[in-house]
Amino acid sequence: MAQIIAWGGSFYLIAVLAAPVVADTGWSQAWVYGALSLAILLSGLLAPSVGRLVARLGGRRVLVASAPILAAGLALLAVAPNLPCFLLAWVVIGIGMAAGLYDPLFAALGQRFGSDARSAITQITLVSGFCTSITWPLVAALVAHLGWRGACLTYSGLLLVIVLPIYLRTLPPLAALPASHAAAPGASGTAPDRRVFLLLTASFTLAAVIFTAISVQLISLLQNLGFSLTAALGVAALIGPSQVGVRVLQVVLGRNAHPIWSTLASVLLVAAGLAGLLFATQWALVAIVVYGLGSGIRSIVRGTLPLALFGPATYAVVLGRIARPVLIAQALTPLLGGYLQAHFGATATLAVLGVLALVNVGTVVALQRHMPRH
Repeated sequence: MAQIIAWGGSFYLIAVLAAPVVADTGWSQAWVYGALSLAILLSGLLAPSVGRLVARLGGRRVLVASAPILAAGLALLAVAPNLPCFLLAWVVIGIGMAAGLYDPLFAALGQRFGSDARSAITQITLVSGFCTSITWPLVAALVAHLGWRGACLTYSGLLLVIVLPIYLRTLPPLAALPASHAAAPGASGTAPDRRVFLLLTASFTLAAVIFTAISVQLISLLQNLGFSLTAALGVAALIGPSQVGVRVLQVVLGRNAHPIWSTLASVLLVAAGLAGLLFATQWALVAIVVYGLGSGIRSIVRGTLPLALFGPATYAVVLGRIARPVLIAQALTPLLGGYLQAHFGATATLAVLGVLALVNVGTVVALQRHMPRH
């Protein structure tokens, strides 16, 4: 519940808020959407520092602090009299995102459960798959009844009265890991192998670029390929159920397999889905379902694979180091993807994404070959 509310009030907020903000203020749409890129960029720059804070102070303190920071950013949005203040509010939200979304939470779970955190991470990503289905209608209803400023202020209150108490009540203080949980198979808790770390970071960054580009551009890409708006929306709507469905399968069937195999399945499915969109547009429904399956697995392995490779002792720091290039790439993707589509068209954009997906398959294969043999 806390993660759904936190994501809905930060990363996914602008999707609903942008149009009413532009209509009310007259500010440039590019600046309004660019505010989210600013927040993601700042979140990426802060990620290694947040990872070290989690390792030193414990995930509970960091996550508890994230709720009032996000609430303050939303409150500042609600009263922003001009564009600079609006951008400043997103700077505050970016700080809250760095402290309160998946990476610090996964690190906190790693501290609490050690190598057994995988089950909790999988279940949380399963439930969080319903985030947009819950928060987008909620924010839209608040905007309809209270205006966009009132919606931000109300959502700020939700973070204080729901998310903050959840973190205070459910997250334990930092304590030493039980001996039985202190090490993951194949991970001693020492400094990570540089080659494995770089391959893992490269794979996660490529996956994040593809995910962000599809999330932002899929509707317009499909329209440029000849789909009507209604048909494009119908096809795109299949991603969410596909992601949730494959996470259910992961919980039921994949709990005992090493996360590297889930990672390989994810990148292969994403590459196959993009190839289907590019070369067999008439099978777009199937291609999007295949892509959605791969994308759904991605959210799980983002937390479980680093834990399996490096162990809980260095988990928080490793997640923070990985998150920086991933989030910076995500921040730049809408700008670069939009430029690519505007100047070279939808087919070229999908081709580039397909090439990146194939490179990611090779990256994961190389990662599997260089992993410790256990």
